[in-house]
Amino acid sequence: MDITNLQSAFAGTNYTTVLSTAQHQIIGDEPTAEGGQNKGFNPFELLLASLATCTTATLKMYADRKNWDIKNISMHLQMQEIANKQHIKRAIIVTSNIDDLQKVRLLYIADKCPVHKILIGNIHIETTLEVNKV
Repeated sequence: MDITNLQSAFAGTNYTTVLSTAQHQIIGDEPTAEGGQNKGFNPFELLLASLATCTTATLKMYADRKNWDIKNISMHLQMQEIANKQHIKRAIIVTSNIDDLQKVRLLYIADKCPVHKILIGNIHIETTLEVNKV
C-alpha cells in the first residue's frame, strides 16, 4: 500500500485547520456550538467522507470490471454513539437495473473498501510531539 501523507495546519481562527496533501486542500473546523467557525467539515464528517469516497470508488471499480451498467452511486452516512460505542449507518443508493444477486455482491464488495477495513480492524496510531520554540 502506498504511504499517504497529510498535513494539518492551524488557520489562525479558533479551530479552523487547513488539511493538505501535495496536490489538494480542504478545510476542517468545529461547529460554532463547539467554539469553531463552522468553515469546513468537522472531524466526524471527514471520517464519514473518507468511508463514502472509498466505498463509492470501490463499488464503481468493481461494477466497471464486471461491465455492469451502473448510472450512479450515492450514499447517506450517519454516525452516532450508542452504549459507549460508535455506530455508522451507511445507506448505498445505486441507480441501475441490477438483479438481486448483483445487489448482494455489491453489498459484499462495499465492505471490502480499504477504509471500511481500517475502521473495523486493528489500527495502531504512533504519535510524536515536536515543540518549536517561539
